[in-house]
Amino acid sequence: MRLAASLAFALALAAGAASAAGTLDRIRESGAVRFGYREDAAPLAYVDENAKPAGYSVLICGAVAESLARQLGVAELAVDWQPVTASDGFDAVAGGKIDLLCGAASITLTRRELVDFSLPTFVDGAAVMLPRDAVTEFEALAGKRIGVHAGTTTEEILKNTLDAKAMQAEVVPFDTHDAGLAALEAGELDAYFGDQSILFGLFFASDLSEQLVVSENTLTVEKHGLALARGDSDFRLAVDRAVSELFTSGRMAEFFGAAFPGASPGVALQALFLLGPDLP
Repeated sequence: MRLAASLAFALALAAGAASAAGTLDRIRESGAVRFGYREDAAPLAYVDENAKPAGYSVLICGAVAESLARQLGVAELAVDWQPVTASDGFDAVAGGKIDLLCGAASITLTRRELVDFSLPTFVDGAAVMLPRDAVTEFEALAGKRIGVHAGTTTEEILKNTLDAKAMQAEVVPFDTHDAGLAALEAGELDAYFGDQSILFGLFFASDLSEQLVVSENTLTVEKHGLALARGDSDFRLAVDRAVSELFTSGRMAEFFGAAFPGASPGVALQALFLLGPDLP
């Protein structure tokens, strides 16, 4: 009985090792890596005017591809950019359709039941955009129509906060942030909730930005990471090594400056820039 159990354990370890090596082996053999990206999460991930993936997380993943090529000893890796949504991105990772999710992905324990995450790459939080003359305190939204992107952690946080404060409000879900912004601009909403970074992207893109404001305070502090398949420790180590290099070289801060021109990182993000990299 003990021999059978030991044999089963050894076979499980062998299977796990084979699985862990699988992604890196496939990337080396194919010469390509598959990245999923959000098209509607500017300035973290979006499609630019040339119909190309762009944004803070996209810049990070491009640099990760460069690092993976060096680690694997190949001259260059082709990147297969595949668009995903807030609702299907993690399933694409878990189902093996993409190797890495490059978007606005908060690290949560529930999500870690489905996927794994790299070292944190960004710190964000749920905030609100509303008319400039509106009161920004959360309690002032009682009885109001509040928009939010469906299927996101922000939607869950918003509903939980309303319940915790015993507040009544109409939560209106939208399939895209652009649709939520349009409803706010049209006066169909009193406020729109989202990650503060995404709200700033919407704010600067709006023709009515002078009439809107994004709250400085956030309901949460959320760490973002690059999602990858569970049980793939070798691949995660390679990705974490790449992310650490970006922090220590200063390129991560450069990516922030490129994606958020004129903005300064908040206290939490400044701390991440110092604490983010793992030691060699």
